[in-house]
Amino acid sequence: MASYEYLAAAYDELMRDADYARRADFVEALFLRTAKREVHTLLDLACGTGTMTRLFTERGYELIAVDGSEDMLMEAREKAQGLRGIEPLFLHQSMPRLDLNDTVDAAICCLDSLNYLTNPRDLRRTFERLRLFVSPGGALVFDVHARGKLEAMDGRTYLDEDEDVCCVWRTTFRRDLLDYCVDLFTRRADGAWERETEYHRQRWYSAEDLSQWLAEAGFTDIRVYGDCRRRRPNASDGRIYISARRK
Repeated sequence: MASYEYLAAAYDELMRDADYARRADFVEALFLRTAKREVHTLLDLACGTGTMTRLFTERGYELIAVDGSEDMLMEAREKAQGLRGIEPLFLHQSMPRLDLNDTVDAAICCLDSLNYLTNPRDLRRTFERLRLFVSPGGALVFDVHARGKLEAMDGRTYLDEDEDVCCVWRTTFRRDLLDYCVDLFTRRADGAWERETEYHRQRWYSAEDLSQWLAEAGFTDIRVYGDCRRRRPNASDGRIYISARRK
């Protein structure tokens, strides 16, 4: 079963506390600081249900939004209906096989999407593909899980619910891999509940490895930040952000 086959429709409800606008502000500040060119075109890699795509389109950028899940892209396309600005281009592609018809001025990859690349070769290949499609002097900004957050999730069970959706997450963290089983309960129109189960896996990556692989792929001015803070990460950060410029 593909990840997010069932979670896609409930994803936005489950992520209602993500504070997308604040994260968009921080990401935008980083790519504008990093880029040595004006930013008009923007790649939203692993766009999910398209919330960041929508926010940046409304801020005047021309978006290309890419995701490996057809179900998530379906939600993103619906969310983009009636947007102010240039209509985003949505593409169904995996990150290591990114293939655009043109280059972009900047690229973003938000909400730990790169952690889903559990084979380091795929992550390095993704950086290489991004180097091809980010224009010289363009920026790349992304975030990944901090190790402390993943360690704290080991052996935990989480519950998220409202009147029509209930989600139970059971997680383990071993040898840099986070595995979680997701049981999703949704209320049908007749009042009965349906249960679906998905399995997800992510890998933790160190900032040192990520920085090295970025440099090897052709990026420079690589900087590491805390969770929406323009400072070095510390133990309290659940995510780290990294910005880089394409040579």
